[in-house]
Amino acid sequence: QVQLVESGGGLVQAGGSLRLSCAASGFAFSINGMSWYRQAPGKQRELVAHITSGSSTNYADSVKGRFTISRDNAKNTVTLQMNNLKPEDTAVYYCNWARFTGWGKTQDYWGQGTQVTVSS
Repeated sequence: QVQLVESGGGLVQAGGSLRLSCAASGFAFSINGMSWYRQAPGKQRELVAHITSGSSTNYADSVKGRFTISRDNAKNTVTLQMNNLKPEDTAVYYCNWARFTGWGKTQDYWGQGTQVTVSS
């Protein structure tokens, strides 16, 4: 059974930092890419950062230079370090694993989400 459990959200002032963690279980974590998404009220869920099994990373333009995604294969965790937070970063953040099911299709698994609120 796949489980993704996020932690580390909270309330922070603009310019502050937060560190989100996602503990993964139920699949071969080390050979899979992982992602962080976020969803703000009234907006669509958007990709924030992705890390491949080989630890290559990519980021949404809005967070480049401020957020860092990393992974610890020994602990089956993926982390999102968020620095210089802005009010527009306020959202529920979700850990994601997209399982390839063949024919170019994926099945998405999501954590329960963790709220990040940045005050101005």
